[in-house]
Amino acid sequence: MISINSSSLPPIFQLVIHWGPFVILLLILSIASLTIIFQRALALRSSAVIPPELKQALHTFEQSSSLGELYQMIKKSDSPLSRVLTTLLAHRDWPRIEALDAVQVRARHEIARLEEGLTLLEITTGIAPLLGLLGTLSGLVGIFANLGDKGDPQMVALGISEALNSTILGLAVAVPSLVAFHFFSRRIEVIAIDMEALSAELVTKLYLSQEMQAAAIS
Repeated sequence: MISINSSSLPPIFQLVIHWGPFVILLLILSIASLTIIFQRALALRSSAVIPPELKQALHTFEQSSSLGELYQMIKKSDSPLSRVLTTLLAHRDWPRIEALDAVQVRARHEIARLEEGLTLLEITTGIAPLLGLLGTLSGLVGIFANLGDKGDPQMVALGISEALNSTILGLAVAVPSLVAFHFFSRRIEVIAIDMEALSAELVTKLYLSQEMQAAAIS
């Protein structure tokens, strides 16, 4: 049987050996949270959510402009904004209030998609420090349980130092998750406001034209 000297291993592996379950859970949480952070960083880019060329096309679109050209540009752009605008154009023959309701429902779906994974970040910020604390307490219990009349103070100090590393690891996992959660939450709020403004701009242009035509006929 091969014997492994844990003192020769890197500190992270020593933690896994000594305070196994809690450190393993923290490592899993750290991998999951980092994955979510990278995914959301890519998904919440301005160019991915609100393409600049589509935004410019909406600003320059007028009642007399070709709606077909705008529709083709929207279809080419696979983004949350384009899907919201596609819903609007699909219901442009409906009354204005009903069309706005359809757009709002679609927008809520898109915002929910942008928020995917943020719940895990929020959970990580809460439980990672607790898992780290549990790991520390579990290590301290083991140290003092094995402490007898001939206990070596230096070994006790070393054991306490290693146990506290579990708390440090828990905080190291929680802090980036907390920062990322608040950053992405604020980013999604700004995106929602921008999408609402652009959708309202197109609604105004589309229905203003219809209202002017109806007024001219009457």
